[in-house]
Amino acid sequence: MVFQVPECEGLGHPYSRHRRRKISIVSHSFEIGPLRVGEGQLFLIAGPCVIESEAHVRRMAEAIQRITCDLGVPYIFKASFDKANRTSVRSFRGPGLIEGTRILGRLAKDTGLPVLTDVHEPSHCDIAAEAVDVLQIPAFLCRQTDLLVAAGKTGRAINIKKGQFVAPWDMKHPVEKVRSTGNERVFLTERGASFGYNTLVVDYRSLPVMRAMAPVVFDGTHSVQQPSAANGVSGGQPEFIPLLARAAVAAGVDGIFLEVHDDPANAKSDGANALRLDLLKPLLATLLALDKVAASS
Repeated sequence: MVFQVPECEGLGHPYSRHRRRKISIVSHSFEIGPLRVGEGQLFLIAGPCVIESEAHVRRMAEAIQRITCDLGVPYIFKASFDKANRTSVRSFRGPGLIEGTRILGRLAKDTGLPVLTDVHEPSHCDIAAEAVDVLQIPAFLCRQTDLLVAAGKTGRAINIKKGQFVAPWDMKHPVEKVRSTGNERVFLTERGASFGYNTLVVDYRSLPVMRAMAPVVFDGTHSVQQPSAANGVSGGQPEFIPLLARAAVAAGVDGIFLEVHDDPANAKSDGANALRLDLLKPLLATLLALDKVAASS
């Protein structure tokens, strides 16, 4: 598939450097377990925002695994052992590094699923890498050189979430930081850009721009988040998740990231922008149909 970045008027416009430049299929493909990232097959990263309990992540992983097996979608399970960037000091953060990685490691072994989790400090990286297949750099930390280098040195695949405050073409720098360690297994995730206070907006031009650097995933759930907008926690507009995800797949992303919960109203983190579990299968079926059309266009 070939993307044409929209032309922008006026010298000096941020997108003017990309005028008339075609961006072709990404060349930086790699494996995560049985999954091949960047070679055309749409994959899913999904799970609850945070580990609420061992029983809950196991239930969610198995439920999503059944759905993805039925539809033939490669699947990476995700959950965080610690949510270090919660709005309020009183918010639930998770079981912590040691217990959380034990839970994730056991889940990976028992289900056979590749597993992804966030890391927030360089000291987390080696410990988390023993348990999971993908280390994720949170959007707020995507410029943290020591964290990116420590994550890269583990040899695990690295997912860098684009900061809400970072231009898409500037994501080449975090990618270079990881690759400076010799680790080429890096991909990027779009999750919206800050638009005034408590609001995010998605600029879909970022997808082909970043895909020239590395495979690209679209986060359909954080993109509908309303950061810190709900009296000490973040709000959200989950009714727009399908709309934004469809647009991203039509644009030609490599994967979709969704925080999924069986009871979002009572989730301990990010429930306001999570996709309800019972809505996942029909959404994925629609996305697969769109992906097939996009691949043939």
